[in-house]
Amino acid sequence: MAKKSKRSGATGGRSKSKGKTKVKVRAQVGSKAIAKSGVKPKSGAKPKTSAKVKASVRRTFRKAPARKRSTVDPLARNKQLVLAFYNKIIGEKDYEGARRYMGAEYRQHAPYATDGHAGIAQWVRTFKESWPEHRYEVKKVVAEGDLVVLHLHGMNGPNPHGESVVDIFRIENGKVVEHWDVIQPIPETADNANTMF
Repeated sequence: MAKKSKRSGATGGRSKSKGKTKVKVRAQVGSKAIAKSGVKPKSGAKPKTSAKVKASVRRTFRKAPARKRSTVDPLARNKQLVLAFYNKIIGEKDYEGARRYMGAEYRQHAPYATDGHAGIAQWVRTFKESWPEHRYEVKKVVAEGDLVVLHLHGMNGPNPHGESVVDIFRIENGKVVEHWDVIQPIPETADNANTMF
């Protein structure tokens, strides 16, 4: 009985040539390479990928630069926090609504309010009674480190032309914990045409 050749099938000397599988590899930064084959693999079998293609994929991933941690995101979050807080406490004059944005301690530097939560709560009640129609426009928002600065135009308050207001807030653990401000009445006329904003 003749031995079957490894290259020949059961029917004589016809050899089956192994067809090369073409594999397309697409590398994406931050995701796995996706191998696509033009030939449907047998069930349970994985398409073969050449060593050359694998090496190319490895090089592609090695070359991808590591992403640096951005400082923009925390500053943007701090801005959003302060704007939401300011809308509640000054825009809506709602201390209880603003409380969720504030830390356990609240340090006050403005001379018109006493320190702590009780002080700001009392100030908001008085402010609401005295100036119920008060509103403001945000002109600038600046954030650096743990501080957020708002430059605002206050209107319908104690001064006929409004006030130029700079409020400074310190953020700690995602909460507003400290406040400073500078308030300047807007005069009827000015020595320049640039406005206070």
